[in-house]
Amino acid sequence: MNFHFTHILPHAARCILLLILVSGCGKKHDAAAVTVIVSGDTAGWIVPCGCTSNQSGGLPRRGTFVERWRQNGSVIVVDVGGAAGGTTEYDRMKFEAIIQGENAMGIAAHNLGRSEVDLGIEEIRRLHEKWNVPWISANATDGNGVSIATPFRIVEAERQKILLIGVLSREFKTNDIHVTPPLQAVLKSLRINAGKFDRAVVLAYVPEDELSVLAESLPEVDAVIGGPTGQPVPVEFPLGHVLTTSATKQGKFLVELTLPAMKDKSKPTLGKIVELDERFADDPTQLENVRQFYVSLKQRDLVPSQTPFVDELWNTTGTFSGSKACQNCHEEEYRGWNESRHAQAWQSLTKREAVYDPDCQRCHVTGYGLPGGFETVSRSADRVGVGCESCHGGSEEHCRKTAVRTPMEGRAKERCLACHDKENSPGFNEKEYWSKIRHGE
Repeated sequence: MNFHFTHILPHAARCILLLILVSGCGKKHDAAAVTVIVSGDTAGWIVPCGCTSNQSGGLPRRGTFVERWRQNGSVIVVDVGGAAGGTTEYDRMKFEAIIQGENAMGIAAHNLGRSEVDLGIEEIRRLHEKWNVPWISANATDGNGVSIATPFRIVEAERQKILLIGVLSREFKTNDIHVTPPLQAVLKSLRINAGKFDRAVVLAYVPEDELSVLAESLPEVDAVIGGPTGQPVPVEFPLGHVLTTSATKQGKFLVELTLPAMKDKSKPTLGKIVELDERFADDPTQLENVRQFYVSLKQRDLVPSQTPFVDELWNTTGTFSGSKACQNCHEEEYRGWNESRHAQAWQSLTKREAVYDPDCQRCHVTGYGLPGGFETVSRSADRVGVGCESCHGGSEEHCRKTAVRTPMEGRAKERCLACHDKENSPGFNEKEYWSKIRHGE
């Protein structure tokens, strides 16, 4: 469908007009409150990596949260966008698993965010045809101005009709996907649906500054939920009009939105941010979905070029030879390494189903995707574990001629934070940890 909104009224006049249009959108009746659960910016995080305790997020915990609410009444599950992690083959496989997980939760609408439009129009359409993804976007179009997703959806729960409108920031447009102004797109959807809904919720994949401006311009709706804000935005009511907050940060946080019963229409819309921490057990259905994802990874045994991790992890020109090549000249250092936890890093991974997940492999092997380094589980048995070259760099030239220094000569410490980051190793203390592996001085 292709809509054209050509008349833009001054703000005050527009507010009066739209308030007239939406007043009486639904007859007053004895209906219960409606809970809307909003996720956003999952960024491919189907589960926490598991390298440390106290990690938040993941579809299994999200599934548990949704089911708890569903046992108490009607729940509308939606996503504000940004669920994909990238555009590589690995990212696409993981995104399909996330979509299947959302379907199992009964998702009512998935707004197009930045990572979704980056996949391109054909992929968006393919996913809709394969998985019946309930895409919404009121302002994403192709080059001819034709909408690439349903602009809005009306969902009925507890005898209330909830209008869900999705928009995307114009800064996330791509070469083949155009983005019209979000505010105009929301107003158009409100006008088209005047008299057909009781509540209106806007899913806005826009930065925090845009989110506030958009919410302040839309007193006609009940809530505006972002978006790519980095951290969750505390629940606010800009100018006393509309509830504003965000669901973000790798799916670690959800927004729990409560739309009052129609008989309590004078009551404000309520919302709070919920962190999916260890309080929530793993939902069995979602765990099985994750397990199937790992099965598909095992079947594919992806090479590093099919993932986004090689350049991100390390850029070196050295060719890897494997830790055994170091033993001849560095027997004492090799023995120390061989008795370390670094040498056993692969064994710790094989205890988990994620052993075929490249996101995990990259920090448990030597030279992931680099010349002479780890390629796949089936091809690289001698490059597993965090070996000597994980710190010193690809050392084939050094092995041939000792006068040639290793690529990371004097810079080995820089390699630590590539894997021991705040997410995977929050308790990492460089001074303390370095003393445990220091050698060769």
